[in-house]
Amino acid sequence: MKATELRELSTEQLEAKLKELKSELFTLRFQHAINQLDNPHKLVDVKRDIARVMTVMSEKNV
Repeated sequence: MKATELRELSTEQLEAKLKELKSELFTLRFQHAINQLDNPHKLVDVKRDIARVMTVMSEKNV
């Protein structure tokens, strides 16, 4: 997801997206721990998306 797409979302939508991404990250970490994760790079992608959402949220709060 791109930052420009995230900037168009409302604060409530960003919070929901952040919650969804954190849940996905938890699931991916669990799969990685038991060696069932097909694409380990997915972990990096989800972490970056979380960082993007948090950055946009902090921009809106300023």
